Amino acid sequence: MLSPKMARIHTFDVVPSLPEPLKPLLDIAYNLWWTWHPEAAQVFSRLDRGLWRSTHHNPVKLLGSCPQDVLDAAARDEGFLTSLERVQHNFKRHMERTPWLVRKKKSDEKFTIAYFCAEFGLAECFQIYSGGLGILAGDHLKSASELGLPLVGVGLLYRNGYFQQYLSSDGWQQEYYPELNFSTLPVSPVNNDKGQQVKVVVDLPGRALHIAVWRTQVGRVQLYLLDTNLPENDPADRGITSQLYGGDMEMRIKQEIVLGIGGVRALLAMGIEPDICHMNEGHSAFMALERIGNLIAKHNISFDEARQYAASSHVFTTHTPVPAGIDRFPAEMITRYFRDYHHRLKLDMEGLLALGRENVYNVSEFFSMAVLAIRTSEWANGVSKLHGQVSRSMWKNIWPGLPESEVPIIHVTNGVHARTWVSAELIQLLDRYLGSRWQEDPSDQSVWQSIKEVPDDELWRVKERNRHALIIWTRRHLRESMLARGANPALIEARTEALNPDALTIGFARRFATYKRGTLLMRDTQRLLKILSDTKRPVQFLIAGKAHPADGGGKDLIRQLVRFANESAAGHRIIFLENYDMDVARHLVQGCDVWLNTPRRGMEASGTSGMKAALNGVLNCSILDGWWDEAAAPNLGWSIGRGESYANYDHQDDLESQALYELIEQQIVPMFYDRDSLGVPRQWVARMKECIATLAPQFNTNRMVQDYTEKLYLPALRRSRSLKEDNLKHSIELAHQKEKLHKAWDHIRIEEVKSASGQQVGVHKSMVVTAVVHLDHITPEEVQVQAMSGPMNHEGQMINQMLTTFAHVEDLGNGRHRYEGELTPSQSGKYGFALRVVPGGRMFEGIYEPGLVRWDSAAPGIAGAEGPGHA
Repeated sequence: MLSPKMARIHTFDVVPSLPEPLKPLLDIAYNLWWTWHPEAAQVFSRLDRGLWRSTHHNPVKLLGSCPQDVLDAAARDEGFLTSLERVQHNFKRHMERTPWLVRKKKSDEKFTIAYFCAEFGLAECFQIYSGGLGILAGDHLKSASELGLPLVGVGLLYRNGYFQQYLSSDGWQQEYYPELNFSTLPVSPVNNDKGQQVKVVVDLPGRALHIAVWRTQVGRVQLYLLDTNLPENDPADRGITSQLYGGDMEMRIKQEIVLGIGGVRALLAMGIEPDICHMNEGHSAFMALERIGNLIAKHNISFDEARQYAASSHVFTTHTPVPAGIDRFPAEMITRYFRDYHHRLKLDMEGLLALGRENVYNVSEFFSMAVLAIRTSEWANGVSKLHGQVSRSMWKNIWPGLPESEVPIIHVTNGVHARTWVSAELIQLLDRYLGSRWQEDPSDQSVWQSIKEVPDDELWRVKERNRHALIIWTRRHLRESMLARGANPALIEARTEALNPDALTIGFARRFATYKRGTLLMRDTQRLLKILSDTKRPVQFLIAGKAHPADGGGKDLIRQLVRFANESAAGHRIIFLENYDMDVARHLVQGCDVWLNTPRRGMEASGTSGMKAALNGVLNCSILDGWWDEAAAPNLGWSIGRGESYANYDHQDDLESQALYELIEQQIVPMFYDRDSLGVPRQWVARMKECIATLAPQFNTNRMVQDYTEKLYLPALRRSRSLKEDNLKHSIELAHQKEKLHKAWDHIRIEEVKSASGQQVGVHKSMVVTAVVHLDHITPEEVQVQAMSGPMNHEGQMINQMLTTFAHVEDLGNGRHRYEGELTPSQSGKYGFALRVVPGGRMFEGIYEPGLVRWDSAAPGIAGAEGPGHA
């Protein structure tokens, strides 16, 4: 092997030599549009099915490896060329489709959204993702392309990606990190006008770090990926973009500096100045600091003046339901990495550190990337209805004095990209009965109702073909894994042949973290064995998932499952599939009959794998958590428990495992095997149809991206453009107004309240309330006086609160003002109200400023309303 140490090596790129009729294949191969169009994938597969499989479905590598005689034969094959022409036509139609915003007359403004994420799951051959977060980000880009949204992605290009998994003979997870060869992947360097790759620089302690920019095309969306594996960098720094979620805290902060600060600089180097920046999880939160620093340098303004505009254009999505899942760094580490950087923000180091603390005065608090993202964004959301509630509870201390229900974190429930995850068989069926609308108008969710017009037997035949395909694939996958472990050939044959293509097949696939309870199924092994031993109504479980390399508890769960499968009498009915990735996931969600999910309630932010299954008519059986908490209905699947909370986890596991066995034995198995004379389980198929018709329109990323656009992107665009006018005039005014209010806030007080309190008021009758408020030198136009009213519960707390804004009626002099409002109860019972003062005026509409809430005597009895605190 010749090395660079022995001789200077000149490099050049070798690309596939395609016959002229096949040249369109290159454009399609380098655009990940093919990943959600089965007919495009089938064109590549037809060239060489074995090579397609061995390249892990990588069209770029396939075209470069395909024998020339095969390519020449395809160029003469009229059937192949007809298929290619049809794919090329569909590809062109996609790229030229009128954007949804224009077609629906929602907006014709020109703007750009930059979507930052640490991982993107786009295709199994492109391993720069670990799991749910990355696949969601990939699906977000695909839907943005379908909708024609003006969005670009920003991420990291990992040389080794996320680890690949294999199991030792005793079931213990092992990891390895194969290196990705960029020259055989659908990714290309971004070059400048001189033909040189675009590079940017960020500062690390005592050295400069150079970052190269690459691009991959996702339909109409450009995804820009950052790479530090450059000869001009220190050897250790070249590995910053080596592994996803690899290394220690030191590596993590360097990766997040590259993603956030390097990402903004890369966009600017390419001439892209995004109007909106979306931080998908807190990994990219340093992006906010870089944008603020750029505004300060350009306009010579203060940090607060720049932050007002920047925050108005930042959207932050949190995916984490527990504080322990947030990236947090010790103050010493932030100080070391930002020792020089903080000067360009016109902040001292203490001011910078305070941006990452919930309590800005607690100097011992770690620097949280989520808190930094929240403090530098006016728009924030969780990823399901329940997760929105959990997030408001998690971060309520950032807004002291604000009831939890008003904490400005909304929810946009996750979805999945339909055409990526629906089986090719089902797509063909949908095309016949739904027509072309579901492809040509991705924003129209009503088309899914047409699934009810599909004859039961046709849908059931598709389901059976998908299950059979899954079992064939599983046998091959299992055989390869067992051979690699050196298993006995007779055992391999016995285990693979034991898989039954006609048996009720239950899937469970997700990250193996302990809170997801991957072994809840084995809580009572005797009862489980009874289910597995039924030969008349067979049941089999297909399980997949990776534990983080540092998660010994998660690895032990996998080991327990594998040992049970290996040692128990009916263990052959439980199969653990190694190396969970998009390919494994696709086979499972398309072929299983039931999708199982067993997290501890409140710990699953969303859980998109169940959505992928639902799109394929797979019925969910799940704890009421994440998305299933808002989706569950008796005609769609099964719920384990009723959403109870438990203090004792052992007791919870006992109860919920028994509930799961009961569902399988008494409802799921009987319904699946209850067949008519044609062999069709009519009640089961009715649920499949209801599942697709109800859940597919709601839990897909086309709907999700529309929600992001209408609830967050467009409002952020309007507000940020308002603040940007006249060289950030309004942003500067807002910063000064906030400073003025903060200085005066301790002097504001509600002095007197008069009402019919204590007396009886008729339902729908109005009660007049007057208040005298001391505003000191603040004018009435700068604040709002509001009453929060609602029924009182048995604990003396106000529930179902409603806000009423009072009118200013009189200036009493010496900073005192009289306000008046009417409260109208809508039902009988005990009611209550409390008064507060909050900032007012056009620039505060819909915006809550931390620390600027003044209650009448701290608003006792309002759930979630704390007294004055730090902000």
